[in-house]
Formats: sequence, structure tokens, C-alpha cells
Amino acid sequence: MAAWSRRGAWALLVSSTLAGPLAAQAPAPLAWMAPALVEQQRAARSDEARESVARERARALVGAMTLPQKMQQLTGSKPSVLPELPNCFGARHVDGIAALAIPTFRITNGPVGVGQNDCVSLAGRDSMSSDRRSMFRAYSDPSSAKATALPSGMAVAASFDPRVAADFGAVIAREMNDLALHVFEAPGMNLARLPILGRNFEYFGEDPYLAGTMAVAEIRAVQAGNIIAMAKHFVANEQETNRMTIQETVDEQVLRELYLIPFEMSVKDAKVAAVMCSYNSLNGLQACANKPMLTGVLREDWGFNGYVQTDFFAQKSTAPALDAGLDHEMPTPIHWAPDKLTAALAENAIAPAQIDRALERRYTQMFKAGIFDRALRQSPIDYAAGGRAARSIGARAAVLLQNNGALPLARTARTIALVGKASQPYAQQAIAGGAILGKPMGAGGGSSDVVPAYTVTPIDGLRAGLRAAGRADAAVSLILVDDANRTATIDGKVGAFDAALTRIAAADAVVVMAGTNAEEGADRASFTRKDGHELAQPAAAGLSLDWYVAKPSAIATADGEPANPAASSGTVAMLAAILAARSTTAAAMPAKTVLVLKDNASVALDPALLGAAGPSILEVWFPGQEDGNIVADLLLGRAEPTGRLPVTFPIAGRGFLDSIAPAQFPGIPAGDGKTQTVTYSEGLEIGYRWYDSHCGPTPCVAFPFGHGLSYTRFASDTPRLEPAGEDKVLRASVTVRNIGARAGTEVMQAYLSLPPGANTVGARQPPRRLVGFERVTLAPGESRRVTIAVDPAASHHPMSVWNKAQHAWVTPRGRYVLRLGTSSALGDLLEAGSVTR
Repeated sequence: MAAWSRRGAWALLVSSTLAGPLAAQAPAPLAWMAPALVEQQRAARSDEARESVARERARALVGAMTLPQKMQQLTGSKPSVLPELPNCFGARHVDGIAALAIPTFRITNGPVGVGQNDCVSLAGRDSMSSDRRSMFRAYSDPSSAKATALPSGMAVAASFDPRVAADFGAVIAREMNDLALHVFEAPGMNLARLPILGRNFEYFGEDPYLAGTMAVAEIRAVQAGNIIAMAKHFVANEQETNRMTIQETVDEQVLRELYLIPFEMSVKDAKVAAVMCSYNSLNGLQACANKPMLTGVLREDWGFNGYVQTDFFAQKSTAPALDAGLDHEMPTPIHWAPDKLTAALAENAIAPAQIDRALERRYTQMFKAGIFDRALRQSPIDYAAGGRAARSIGARAAVLLQNNGALPLARTARTIALVGKASQPYAQQAIAGGAILGKPMGAGGGSSDVVPAYTVTPIDGLRAGLRAAGRADAAVSLILVDDANRTATIDGKVGAFDAALTRIAAADAVVVMAGTNAEEGADRASFTRKDGHELAQPAAAGLSLDWYVAKPSAIATADGEPANPAASSGTVAMLAAILAARSTTAAAMPAKTVLVLKDNASVALDPALLGAAGPSILEVWFPGQEDGNIVADLLLGRAEPTGRLPVTFPIAGRGFLDSIAPAQFPGIPAGDGKTQTVTYSEGLEIGYRWYDSHCGPTPCVAFPFGHGLSYTRFASDTPRLEPAGEDKVLRASVTVRNIGARAGTEVMQAYLSLPPGANTVGARQPPRRLVGFERVTLAPGESRRVTIAVDPAASHHPMSVWNKAQHAWVTPRGRYVLRLGTSSALGDLLEAGSVTR
């Protein structure tokens, strides 16, 4: 912190205060709004040049502001009606200062569409009372402005296609501009260290390179629309249980090689404009006051030029947070309220220059995005266009895990049984994170909730798809089974489960829908905690298709609501009964049964569901508002499932969660008796890296990371590694041929094994890491040479490890082996070659 005079500071404070709380002290005309500067910024030929002009404008603005004005601008504002948009009661904005041409700065949540977005109804405002639950409605009321409820972030990652992430981001940017919003609090890029993490659906899976690649593509698309993207949650925010008080301990090398990689890629490759700090503490420092992270890593190591905002209510201090590199408190003035800032100035705990720095960083990005230069005006959203984009994204994200002949559904099928659980929403309504049975989408409790203009239910989508295919004579029956598998309804008529089984056995095709729903505020084994630390259910229970709660979000079960106990749906037993039934059609039950999964992340699968005796299995994640159409397109073969798994699917009882200690999750009590500590003692071994290291002769993986089938078949030759040129880039190629009868897409993946010497640097390295992938779409009989390049200098450090002693990335000496194939499993990979460094 720069040295400064206390007497000078007080003189500045007094003179500023006497000038009036928000009185303008700027010259006229406003220098930062000069037409010549605006045109210079618009005409800049490079990102650096545009940012340079934006920074010049920001400095001029900050230099003209009074201290009270600066304090007001450091934080979000209390819920209020927006002057420029009098129809909006908002709780996610910073009030503007008209005299300085500072517009109301509007923020929306993500990451699965334009979420709770600073505009709930005035009627909602008028009905609010002063109690806590009522006031919270300002942030999450279902009257929030409508937008497209897109498929989940996990679905985007499953596409293994940056173009899908770009299409996703383009919808976001277009609708944010329509709604006159400025900041998209996304993408989320925390890793699926815990498959039961409640917010996994917002993120991009278990691999840092895949997560970073998707984040970069989405950020570029969002910011191309002159919207500020915000990478979150920085950092090591991999659980919701006790998230406000959890103290994470993560080795520096593990942080660098796993959890920081997506953020580093976002900063270096996408020039993300903002970063959100998280609730948790990391290695002894709260995330929003963690100077080694916010200043040391973000700014000094990576050259981040944007600003840092808190997660809502995540800030815990005044001076330490400002000194650490935090720039903006949300959602209201708490730790940076004027009285606290004034006291910190008086105590010499902060300097005026630090306030200026924080504002300059944010204003630079605001100027750069053109926020000062466009009117705050809303226009109608093209919901049809958003729906078409969502439908396309959802189809490209679906993963065909297993096909025993049931997919696509036979064109001769005239009777289709759509089966689900009566207590769960998967077969009854469109699914997004936090879906609650019988409630409209967007009525959950998580900050990512999107309120759509419409939704498509599974049965409506399937019937519409059949009509479009000229099969209007096909009959679809909805069968809903109770948790005990004793009773069921067939198109609303109550009867015995045995009667339903008879109907199912007589159907030409059977589609069962199940999943694992979750949302912000709770992990999938944390609703039934005995106390603040111990789980009544083991962590692995959260991956079961049986385990569920009525309301998947702890936020949705706020104070004063009834308890939300866990229950067993009996889904696995129902599936076993269906598969064991005696089919009364020509096809055996496994050959005509499809299990459609709608998941937060992965599922632990019973061995009885795997192989020829199991159903065909199609993973569609959380499809969002177009759920019914997306699934129908895939079932009927109008679209091909081209996704690949961004997470590992374990066999029930044999997964990572079955092996962890309480210190890894949910945490153990800290010495103060109030907080909990979690240690990432698994080191670099998360996701497929753990399974590659720990699975012995007994299989423990149902479907590996990167796995996915097609409605056609592919063959490939032996891959070849080309000699590295002067650029030192490794290029491995393989010829892929479509040997099936219909067009399809294959995803070739590259995995690198580091030399044994890498283990001597620090943490033990897993057997291999993903370093590249490439999609190829081929017509029947067509072949193409696919090349995957691995640049050692890339921002994800594909050939390097972090040396803590040197505080630097190093390339260990030895032999690096590159393999190409169709998943992370060794049996799906062929060696392309090796290099020695």
C-alpha cells in the first residue's frame, strides 16, 4: 500500500464531503465522454489498443469524482426501481450518477442462461415485507425478466466442441443486450472434484483443459457482444456444503495444475473482463481477501487487466479485501459501506489510491464494452431464436452411453411407454437445475435459475416429434410409478404396478426417464446432515438414481419451510423389474428399452444395467426449456447424440466417493469450533485421473471420461506423431472412417503421459492427462485425416508441471508418450509416438 498522509487524507475527505454526497466535480464537457475519444476507442484495431483508450477514459472519470461518489460506486445498490427502466425493481445493479454520465450498471447471474437479472415485477416489490425470506425475493423472484433456459454448462462441456460453447455465449450476449444488461456472472469453471457438487451442472466437468477450452469459447462469444463476462468462482469452490465457512487446504502444485488452469486460460486466451471471488477460504485466507490469488496469481503472474467482484455476500472484511485486490462488493454496501471505508481511511488502513485503482479497473472494462456509450434501453427478445439455439445445443451435447438396439426408436414402433417416477420430475416436465415437481421452471432457489417464456414437456415433445415424422398414429402412454413400486398411473388412471408392467411389456418401445437433480446451496448428500459436519447419508449416496429430495436446493428450503428429508425413489428396482419382464412383442426388453438420464453430473450405475442385459442409455444432462424436443429429436433419430462424457461414470460402490475420508468431504471441525476444514489430499487424482490410478483388476468404471457412441460406426488407423518442427508443437494425426449407414460425428482425443521424473518435482502425476481433442463429422463411407496439435507453450501447460520451489512451470526430462483415441480409458487409446525432452 502506498505511503500517504493521514492529514492529507482527512483534508480530502472533508473537502469532498462538503462538496455534497454525490455532487459532480467534473469539468464540462465531460472529458471521458468526448466524441473524439469515443471514436478512437471504436476504431481501435486491436484489443490492446481499445483497452488503452478505455483506461484513459476511466482515469479521467475517476479523477473527476468526489470521495462519496467513489464510495457509492464501489458496491452494489440496495434493491430499488431503476431510473432508466421504471418497470424494473432490481437488486443486482450499481446506481448510476447522471451528472458524470455513469449509467446504472446492471448485472445478471448465469451460467445456464440469463438468470435472475435485476428486474422483478413492481407488484412483487409492493408485496414484500421486511422479513428475511420476503426481502430475498428481490434477488430470486419468479417474476424476473424472461430469457432462454439453455441446456446446462455440463451439457456444453459434453459437446467437446468450442463452437457449441460459442453458440451458447452468443444467445447470452444477444438476450442480455435485449434486456439492457451489462455483466454476465459466468462462465463457472470450478471442477467436478466431487460428482455430487450441487452446482456441477453450471460447470464444465472434471478436466481442467476441457473446462478451460469451453470457458474461453463462451467468454469470447459473450464479450464479442459487448457484454462483460465474469469467470467464477475463484478459486477451489468445489462444494456447497458449509460453503460460507469452509476452509480449503489445497497444495500449490495441485492448484496450479488443476483448479487454476481454466481461469488461467480464460485470462490469457479470452481476456476475460472480470473474475468473481468465492465464499470459501483457501489455505488460510478468505477468497475475497486472498492477496496471493487476487494479486499474485491473477495480476502479477497472468497479467489480468480486469476487475474482481465478490460472490453475493462473500466479502468478509474492509481493508484486507481492498488491499488484496478486490474491486467491487456485491450486492449491497456492507463491508465497503461509507462509514466503514471512512473509518479505514482515518485509521490509515486503506489509501484513497486503492479506491481509485478499484474503480479504474472496473470502469476500464465498462468503457471497453461500450456501456457508457449506449442507452439503457430494452427490446423484445426473440424467444423462438433462443429456443432453436437451445434445441441444437442440447442435441449436440447428448451422450449415447450404451446401445443395445433400441436407439433410434424403431420406425415401426406404434406403442411407446414413457415411464418415470411419480415423485420426480424427469418424465413429467422440462428439467433445469433445481427443478421442483409441479413448479414452473425458474421457481427453484438457485441464483442460476432462468425464467423461460415456455417449456416443452417430454410427452409433448415426443408426440410432436412423431407427428413431424409422419407417425401421428403412434400412441404414447405416460406411466408414473410410486416410490415403493406398488402402484402406478397409466395416463392418469391409478392401478397396480404389475398392471403397468404388463402395459410396458406390450409396448413396442419403452423410454424410462430418471436422473440426479441438484442446485446451488446443497450437495447431493447434504440435505440430511445430522449436524454441521457429519452426513447422515454417505457421500456416495448422492450419485444414486434412487436418492432424492423433494426440493434439491437448500435455498429453496429456507427458514420456516417444512423439513426436506431424503427418500428412495426405487428407480433402480423399477428398472430391474422392467428389464426382467416378459416382453410380449418381438423384441426382448433390453432391446426395446431406453434409459434417458437427466443429470447434474455423473451417476453411479448398478452393474445389472451395463452390457447386453441392460437398456440403451442416453445422457441428456439438464436440457432446459427445450427438453421435450431435444430428447424426441434424439430418440427418433432426427438428431445424432454427438457428445462425450466430461465426467466419469463409476460402477455403484466402486467410485471415488466410496473411498474418501471426512477430511476430504464434507470436512472436519476446525479448532475454532465454528468452521470446517477440507483437505484435497487426493492431490492431482480427480475424475478419470483417480480411476486411472486406483482401479485394479476389478472394474470400477461404467463409462470413462470422453466416452460416447454414435448412431453410426467408425474405424481408425494407427495414429502417427509427426516430428516436432521449430515451433516445438507436437502434431499427432489419425485417419477416421465412417463405416456405418448414416452420417455421424467422432471425437478423437489426445492424452499425454509424462515421464517418471515428473513425480520427483512434487505431487504424483496421474497416468495421463487430456491435452487435445478434435471433432470430425463424416458421411457414410467417408474418411478424413484428423490432426491434433499440442503446443508446449499453451496456457494449459500440457507438458509441464508446477515446481513449488522455483515457483514456476518446468518441463521434466524424459520420455513423453502421446496417445490418441475415443476416451480416457487405456483400452480406447493407441500410442501415436513419443518425444524425449
